[in-house]
Amino acid sequence: MLEFYQQMAQALRQDSVVLTTVVSVTGSVPREVGAKMLVCRDRAIGTIGGGAGEAKVIRQALQVLATGEKQFVEIDLSGALQRETQGVCGGAMQVWLERWSGNEAIKLIKQIIEILSSSGRGTLVTPFSGDSQPYLEFGDNEPHSPQGLPKARHKEHKENEAFREILVPLPTLLIVGAGHVAVPLAAIAAMIGFRVTVVDDRAEFATRERFPQAAEVIVQSLTFALKCGVNSQYVALVTRGIQHDLEALRLLLQQPAQYIGMIGSRKRVRLVCQQLQQEGYSPEVLASLYAPIGLDIGALTPEEIAVSICAELIKVRRGGTGKSLSDPVTTTVLT
Repeated sequence: MLEFYQQMAQALRQDSVVLTTVVSVTGSVPREVGAKMLVCRDRAIGTIGGGAGEAKVIRQALQVLATGEKQFVEIDLSGALQRETQGVCGGAMQVWLERWSGNEAIKLIKQIIEILSSSGRGTLVTPFSGDSQPYLEFGDNEPHSPQGLPKARHKEHKENEAFREILVPLPTLLIVGAGHVAVPLAAIAAMIGFRVTVVDDRAEFATRERFPQAAEVIVQSLTFALKCGVNSQYVALVTRGIQHDLEALRLLLQQPAQYIGMIGSRKRVRLVCQQLQQEGYSPEVLASLYAPIGLDIGALTPEEIAVSICAELIKVRRGGTGKSLSDPVTTTVLT
């Protein structure tokens, strides 16, 4: 979301834009409450699900861009034959369209970017009444999910209401080790919404040229570097050996984290855990490690391994199951 607002800031400096936001969902839909798309005169940035439903929103957004009149757009994804539908997901989405323009809008976007880039927190309030503009509240009185997203509302919004979104910084991913797997891992993790920090004691590996997407690249002894990023919520150990794993875990296991994953064979993982258990770490603490790291997708190359790690990061962050989404397809032949 940070990158989205950064793109919105750039677009606003050139012209007015229309911000489209999913504010209500029912049933099965392609995007969550809070999903956004920006519509400019010549392009759209982001997506609220694609297909005919998104095309409908873009058409309406261009009208809002011309008139400035805010509006709701209903997207029917029920697939019902007797209704005009924009898809067959099974549910429905309500999307709010509002034109943003001028210095006040740019100022508000800068504040949002500052919140998302720091350790701050705020609530973006979008009133639905015609003469009220979006604004920020500071403090957290709005219920929200563990991922910091607003809870889905399973009802339609009324015109005298407002949509409230909790703004929280990106979750941080600390990548320990700057070798071959770390390069695609940093790139993909940044793409899926993590603030990436890379640490390594080798100056020739931990460089900005190798990790342009990282927010920080720290070249220090491992213990010192880890102290700089020890509060990260997610940690991926992709080090070059067991001794580096042990050095990192002795520090990392003392701090709470949502995810600590360690690369390596099952034998390597077993040896590391045996050593740590001998040093007094409890089996319960060691069982919290995601090791070997990543979901089992048969990955072999550094890029494939990075994909498997990021898939596991998404699973942990979003509370997924890791099971296949596909079901056997049954074809009914009408005679």
